[in-house]
Amino acid sequence: MNTAGHSEATERRGLELTPFRGLRYDPDLVGSLAAVTSPPYDVVVRPDGLHHLQDADPHNIVRLILPQAVTPSARNEQAADTLRRWLSEGVLTTDPEPGLYVYEQRDGSGLLQRGVIGALRLSDPSEGVVLPHEDVMPHVVADRAALMRATSANLEPLLLTYRGNGSPADTTTVVERIAEAPALLSTTTEDGYSHRLWSVTDPTDLARIQTDLAHHQALIADGHHRWATYRRLRAEHPSPSPWDFGLVLLVDTARYPLRVRAIHRLLHGVPVSDALAALDGLFRVQHLDVPLPEALEVLADAACAGNAFLLAGDGAFHLVDHPDPDLLARTIPADRPTAWRTLDATVLHATLLDHVWLIPEDDPTRIAYIHDTAATVRKAERDGGTAVLMHPVREEVVRDLARQGVTMPRKSTSFGPKPASGLVLRALDV
Repeated sequence: MNTAGHSEATERRGLELTPFRGLRYDPDLVGSLAAVTSPPYDVVVRPDGLHHLQDADPHNIVRLILPQAVTPSARNEQAADTLRRWLSEGVLTTDPEPGLYVYEQRDGSGLLQRGVIGALRLSDPSEGVVLPHEDVMPHVVADRAALMRATSANLEPLLLTYRGNGSPADTTTVVERIAEAPALLSTTTEDGYSHRLWSVTDPTDLARIQTDLAHHQALIADGHHRWATYRRLRAEHPSPSPWDFGLVLLVDTARYPLRVRAIHRLLHGVPVSDALAALDGLFRVQHLDVPLPEALEVLADAACAGNAFLLAGDGAFHLVDHPDPDLLARTIPADRPTAWRTLDATVLHATLLDHVWLIPEDDPTRIAYIHDTAATVRKAERDGGTAVLMHPVREEVVRDLARQGVTMPRKSTSFGPKPASGLVLRALDV
């Protein structure tokens, strides 16, 4: 009886994805859609990538998602002014009728990912509808919230995943049929990915998608800080309001599995020699005089046997593994599942950052989180810091922990491919 009640409650509280009037660039005014897109705000490697994108086109989306000014308030006001100007000039236009959007990404290796972009009703973690798997940093949430308040817009979609059931009426069936039609827009970005977008406005198609998704829960694959921001802003606005919903991309990973990559750390002002000296007697350290691809292979092999990291920044690579068991017992909380306690990210944060290197994980002046491996190494070598390279965790581990309500350390995973920012936005006053 309890089981049946739980099942009915789960069905009632499934994913509620609603159509919206998308805000999109006018190709006739911007010329190249590829030139105005960007990776998500936290993937842009600053300042190199940011400056490159700003220079690529005066209308690049980074001018909204990463505005540049002296103070935070000036940055947010600049983004709001830019958005208002682009709307008045017709650079960004609102689609005539509400819809969901089918979004496709391909790369040269044969990867194909499709999903649905829409406005998802926000929920609390206790409801079990949208499962977070990572903790968030309060200062990042505050920064994103201030930007969204100023612009009154969801500027880029989060990446959420769910597991479809393969039935003939499910969302993926509708997605794949629509993807056979001519696309609303198509572009190829400089990273080699091609992007296509279709609008879904037919009431029958919308109903099939919404009915199917109402029976599913989702895992946040990318965008924990923006999801936390959505929830913070919802609490600030009396319901019902547009702030009850947030812009997301939902991907059925039973049909389109995501790639899982690591997010690396850059320790500012910590030379590699100092970082290694602090590990004496606590970890095994091996010097590797090999190129980056070979060093990553060594890391992958070592990670199969236990916790392992690569340190770089002095022109070489150093494999750090075999942590002292007594050190782990002293530093890692014992009240979590074994799968969490043995994560590389857990050992990095609870043991290395907190107890060995004494670096606060949420202090941007001391540590940076970078997705691109080579860029992390280059920055460490240029700035005299230490790159800490990670091996990715498996998706099933992430999902299992999320279902148990256990969050992983911040920036533990990088799921992808991530949706390009700039293809469709959601204005909250439309």
